[in-house]
Amino acid sequence: MSAYKRVVQLGFNAYSSSIVNRVGHRQISQLVKSNGKRAFLVDTLALVRSLEAQGVPSKQAEAITSAITEVLNDSLENVSQSFVSKAEMQKSEMLQEANLSKFKSEVKSSQVLIYTLNKKLSGKEEGRNLYVDKERGEEDESGNDKSCINGEL
Repeated sequence: MSAYKRVVQLGFNAYSSSIVNRVGHRQISQLVKSNGKRAFLVDTLALVRSLEAQGVPSKQAEAITSAITEVLNDSLENVSQSFVSKAEMQKSEMLQEANLSKFKSEVKSSQVLIYTLNKKLSGKEEGRNLYVDKERGEEDESGNDKSCINGEL
């Protein structure tokens, strides 16, 4: 693992210290997304030449450059899969807001229904209580009449 770290560090140091104004054709490695936007560019020729200037054999310099480019490609691909676009995020937010609004509306409807049912039930209960009180009053009156008839005053 430490050898890998040294290779990567050596590669990045070589890349960062490369001479920009070189004469000749340069090969540039690039990761291009399916929508055509470039994610990053690596000047592989400059990186290879910089490694060679530091005493790394040509084949090894090419292999190191290839490995670095592949790691960058894989890392960027993994990172890009963990993000969502702004449009997707806005769509998700709008959907959540719509669901929340629908839920609030359902809760309010339920509360109105419960309130209405409670009013009806309490009205029926009051009616029943009046009826029961009236019946009790009649029973008391008829009970008093019977006791008078029996002479139990």
